[in-house]
Amino acid sequence: MNLNDLNATSPRRKSRIRAGRGRGGKRGKTCGTGHGGQRSRSGGHGAGLYEGGQMPLFRKLPRRGFNNANFGTRYAVVNVGALDLFEDGAEVDAAALLSRGIITKLLDGVKILGDGEITRKLTVRAHRFSKTAIEKIQAAGGTAEVVGS
Repeated sequence: MNLNDLNATSPRRKSRIRAGRGRGGKRGKTCGTGHGGQRSRSGGHGAGLYEGGQMPLFRKLPRRGFNNANFGTRYAVVNVGALDLFEDGAEVDAAALLSRGIITKLLDGVKILGDGEITRKLTVRAHRFSKTAIEKIQAAGGTAEVVGS
C-alpha cells in the first residue's frame, strides 16, 4: 500500500455533536442528559467515587504506603509494682522477667515505669527507666542499671 493508493472516503476527524438546537434534532430539549438531577447540570458528575450508597471500592481496599510508626522503637513495659515478686537482693533483667511471665515478648528492650510501690532491694537492669522508677528503686535500696543503647 502506498500513499497514492489512499482515498479520502472517511473524514479524518469526527465532527462534534451540536446539542440543544431544538426538538427536531437528535440532541434537542434535554440534550441527551435526561430530566433534571445532578448529572444533567454543568460539571455535575462528581469525582466518580459515589456508588449509590454501596460501600465504595476505595473503602474496601487496604491502605498502603509508608508509615514511620513501623520503624519506631517499641519497649516491653514493666511497672515497678510488678518487680515486688522477686526475692530481696535478686538481679532483675529481661530473661528473669520473661521466665516469671511478667513480660511475654522482648520487643526492642525493656522499659521500667514508676507505677506501683517496691519494697525489696533489687538490682534492675533494663534498656530504659522513667525518672520515678529510678527514684522508687533507689529509695528501696536497690540500683537501676541501663543496659544496651
